Amino acid sequence: MLHINEEECRRFQSAAELAGRKWNAAILLAGARGARRFSEYQHLINGISDRLLSARMKELEGEGLVRREVQPTTPVTITYTLTKSGLQLISLLHPLVNWSREHTEELTRNVAPTTAAPLAS
Repeated sequence: MLHINEEECRRFQSAAELAGRKWNAAILLAGARGARRFSEYQHLINGISDRLLSARMKELEGEGLVRREVQPTTPVTITYTLTKSGLQLISLLHPLVNWSREHTEELTRNVAPTTAAPLAS
């Protein structure tokens, strides 16, 4: 039996809320799929507004999951990459992605279609 104390439970809850916040998992998965520029994230994530993508990227950067780098080119190029922590979180999300594939029917029956953050193919 797994024993989790109250402090560990709070930390887990914070991590689950961060990963589960709308669009965050889609952004992390897009980064894992090779997105680097803001426009690449926009292309890979259907339906997210520029403003919300920018806000979520700043949030993920603040949490240490995404690294923003300004390249001194003309014009200036900004790239986003997953940090070691971001890559670790992605590796933990993959089993959840697989689980969701196996339980698609139950999930779609219980979740409104507008709550999912779709990734482009």
